[in-house]
Amino acid sequence: MAIVTGAASGIGRATAIRLAVEGAAVACLDVAAEGVAETAGALGILGAKTMVARCDVTKEIEVKRAVARVANSLGRPDVLCNVAGVGTFVHTTDMTLEQWDRIIGVNLTGTFLMTREVLPHMIEPNQGNIVNVASTAGLVGSAYSAAYCASKGGVVMMTKALAIEYAGRGVRVNAVAPGGVETPLIADFGLPPGGDPKQFERIMSAMGMCKPEQVASAIAFLASEESTYTTGAVLAVDGGVTA
Repeated sequence: MAIVTGAASGIGRATAIRLAVEGAAVACLDVAAEGVAETAGALGILGAKTMVARCDVTKEIEVKRAVARVANSLGRPDVLCNVAGVGTFVHTTDMTLEQWDRIIGVNLTGTFLMTREVLPHMIEPNQGNIVNVASTAGLVGSAYSAAYCASKGGVVMMTKALAIEYAGRGVRVNAVAPGGVETPLIADFGLPPGGDPKQFERIMSAMGMCKPEQVASAIAFLASEESTYTTGAVLAVDGGVTA
């Protein structure tokens, strides 16, 4: 059984669908009630066992309740995909503390809270896989995105730390690092006033933008039995941006 956060749209929705196609029961978590219901409806059409849980991953009590509900309804989670994410381009001197806290809260703290609650279900004698969605912004610098880079860099290093901590205990922890992806989130990454357009050239691939389904394929691989000797890896899905 798999839990997917950020399942209302974009990479989260594509991941939920891909895992359902692979035969998994999928719990869809998100704060966007309408969108996550649409995702669950798509899974139902595929014949997958599914459920929806509203969850703000920055809220500890909501995470605890959501994971407990999922375990009671669908059984022990053996896959967790931490996909929920937010971000924006903004001059650092213009960034408010509220913006900073929101980005760090969803992308990094949310990944931690979900992981902490799910891990007890996975540790031996059980087994499990955790796949975090990082970003090329967690691997290389990007202008106008200090908070986003900090959050995704944190996800990268948390992935590696957890992989070491739980190696040999039945849990694998990996991450994908997408570049530019055609999702609703990309609308929040417009050039800030006075920003240098050349900065975009540094983070754009000659292969164009990635599709959510391409990232979902990488997530599905890391969550599958095809990658049983892989843990602590960060798989770039970025059209060569970080090559």
